[in-house]
Amino acid sequence: MSSITLVNYGLGNIQAFVHIYQRLNIHVEVASCPEQLTKAEKIILPGVGAFDWAITRLNNSGLRDTLDELVLQKQVHVLGVCVGMQIMAQGSEEGSLPGLGWIDSEVARFNPAQTGDAPLPHMGWNDVQPVTTENLFQGINAPRYYFLHSYCIVPHNNGDVLASSVYGENFTAAVNKDNIFGTQFHPEKSHQWGIDLLRNFAEL
Repeated sequence: MSSITLVNYGLGNIQAFVHIYQRLNIHVEVASCPEQLTKAEKIILPGVGAFDWAITRLNNSGLRDTLDELVLQKQVHVLGVCVGMQIMAQGSEEGSLPGLGWIDSEVARFNPAQTGDAPLPHMGWNDVQPVTTENLFQGINAPRYYFLHSYCIVPHNNGDVLASSVYGENFTAAVNKDNIFGTQFHPEKSHQWGIDLLRNFAEL
């Protein structure tokens, strides 16, 4: 089983992930500089807040080039969470800066015409429908996860959609392209469903 490296660029629930992996007896490290990231076997890119703020923090952290090399050239598995997934897209309606461009997609705000009276942000527990019960969702029955967002990723290729959910409208809850994974929900806040998903990621 691979060890996990968490990317610490000042955003995300780093300690929540650390505690889960420690309880699972899976080795976990936190990388705040390129030297700590270079030997990563599996990477988690967390994130909270706005798109432009997150990508700016990542660009200014000094970790961006090493991340691109590991993910795009060395094909290291990576899991983006919430805004950590959104910045994998090419861009977002929420801001003006380009994202990482790892997933052929854009990030869009929920459509009020579809969500109706449903308040934004979308906050709370929702059922998730995986496209496949392999990889992240292997062995997880009736998955249900915690969300907190007003924007969601819109992949240009339907084959990159790993799971969906419904909040007034159907939206992408998880993505996968080759070694790149992402979840809009927070597995670190999602009890046993989240613990199982994070274990599955370590076992890919």
